[in-house]
Amino acid sequence: MQVDLLQGTLDMLVLKTLTGGPMHGYAVAGWLQRTTDDALCVEEGSLYPALHRMTRRGWVKADWGVSENNRRAKFYTLTAEGRRQLKEESSSWERLTQAVSKVLHAQPATQGA
Repeated sequence: MQVDLLQGTLDMLVLKTLTGGPMHGYAVAGWLQRTTDDALCVEEGSLYPALHRMTRRGWVKADWGVSENNRRAKFYTLTAEGRRQLKEESSSWERLTQAVSKVLHAQPATQGA
């Protein structure tokens, strides 16, 4: 099953992924896919624009390096601003998921009540 992600959600997931240290885009996508047991498959057309957007916002920095298969790749690192953003987005996400969970587990009111 493939899940479409909202822009802010993808940003949060990528920021979380980078808490483990510098990674290139392909590794970010692979980690997300493995960690979610293939539920999230982030396509290049979504991932790289997100990484560029986060770089412009100062949430991540990018440096050229050599990947594990000996290819030149851009490695992304979380910045202090990115850590603050992740904390803020994670908090908002927790509030949202708790609210949705309450609705899903609530007994609907009868009409006219």
